[in-house]
Amino acid sequence: MALLTAAGRGPGAGGAGSAGSGDAENEALRRRGRVGYLLILPGFIFMLLFFVLPVFSLLATSLYVKPEGADVGEFVPALEFGNYAVVLANYWPAILRSFGFALAATAAALLIGYPMAYLVAVRLRAHKLLKGILLVLIIAPFFTSFILRTQAWKQILSDEGPVVAVLRNLSLLPDDGRLTATAFAVICGLTYNFLPFMTLPIYASLERMDPKLIEAGGDLYASPAGTFARITFPLSLPGVIAGTLLTFIPATGDYVNAALLGNNQNTTMIGQVIDSRFFRVVDYPGASALSFLLMLAILFLVILYVRRFGTKELM
Repeated sequence: MALLTAAGRGPGAGGAGSAGSGDAENEALRRRGRVGYLLILPGFIFMLLFFVLPVFSLLATSLYVKPEGADVGEFVPALEFGNYAVVLANYWPAILRSFGFALAATAAALLIGYPMAYLVAVRLRAHKLLKGILLVLIIAPFFTSFILRTQAWKQILSDEGPVVAVLRNLSLLPDDGRLTATAFAVICGLTYNFLPFMTLPIYASLERMDPKLIEAGGDLYASPAGTFARITFPLSLPGVIAGTLLTFIPATGDYVNAALLGNNQNTTMIGQVIDSRFFRVVDYPGASALSFLLMLAILFLVILYVRRFGTKELM
């Protein structure tokens, strides 16, 4: 009887113990969830204060109007969507030029940066010292000012510089020709300044790649070119996509290179126009409308690009 009674009590006791253990586990999960929310709260507040609110402020400012007889820089809140039509009609060449320059610089950075990343990540995988030195050289431009780097390119491409002298001696440039104040100079500056943003993501993707996959391609009698086309490049696509985005987006809105290496009507980029409308003309609605249009255009192009060429890691 005692055994039966104990056996009869066993399931009930076990059920109570399981219920208590389940409640403890649920409480622990809820506690960890609350801790997780507290951890992301500072980042959420930061994004709200320094991204979301400024974007809404920019949108509101782009709809302001200037009342008749108002002083310079005096605007009142309104819903004047015509500001967008005005800036598009006046500055669409600068917008298209900015995207064209950024696209050319991104393509050039990819053609230069991919071989650099491939050399460091794949070919020099076993040479740790040389690999580290080359990585430092790739990152080295970040150690100096963006403006100083661009100013250096202005000296390199100047009419008295060595590049122009060599091109003239080779009859590749007329005697009265020049490189500064041209689209070529602006694209060169953009390519150089944003080249690390292209190279480092590609290097990271190639570095994570298993070298045994390349060896397997050779074991299966694939040529080096075939191995690269079917194994190496597809596996590095996340880095290529990240690098092109990190290069194209800031290059589109850049104005330092256009101001220092171009600075004429044929090289004016949208960043220069926004700077001029905001600080010189004091047209806050026009500058805000241009900024908001640029942001929407970049967002639209990025979505199309990622959906068309993106990988599962980026989607």
